[in-house]
Amino acid sequence: MSGQKRLVSYQWRLREVMAEHQMFATTELVPLLHERGINLSASQVHRLVTGTPERLSMAVLAALCDIFATNPSELITTDAVNLGVRKTATGERPPGKTATDLRPRRARITDQT
Repeated sequence: MSGQKRLVSYQWRLREVMAEHQMFATTELVPLLHERGINLSASQVHRLVTGTPERLSMAVLAALCDIFATNPSELITTDAVNLGVRKTATGERPPGKTATDLRPRRARITDQT
C-alpha cells in the first residue's frame, strides 16, 4: 500500500438520466419500478430522484438500469483525488538551534494598574 490518502466522491445522475429519456415527473417512475418488483412509494421515489442516496439496493439499481437501458456507470459517476500528505516531525532541528532555543518563553503576567 502506498499510504497515500485519497478522497473519493460520487455523483448520483438519476435525474439527468430521466431527463435524457424525456421523463420529468418522479411519479412516472413508480409504476415502472413496480413492474420490476420494486415497490416504493411516490415519496420514496421522489427522494431517490432528487437526493443523493448513501445506500442503494442492488435490486433498485438493476431495475433503474433496465428501465433506462443503461448501466450503473451512467447513473453513478465516481471520482477520486489524492490528498496532500501531511508531513510529520522528523526529529531534525533547524541548523544552529538547540532544544532550549525552540521552547517557547514562559509568559510573565504583570499588573498594569
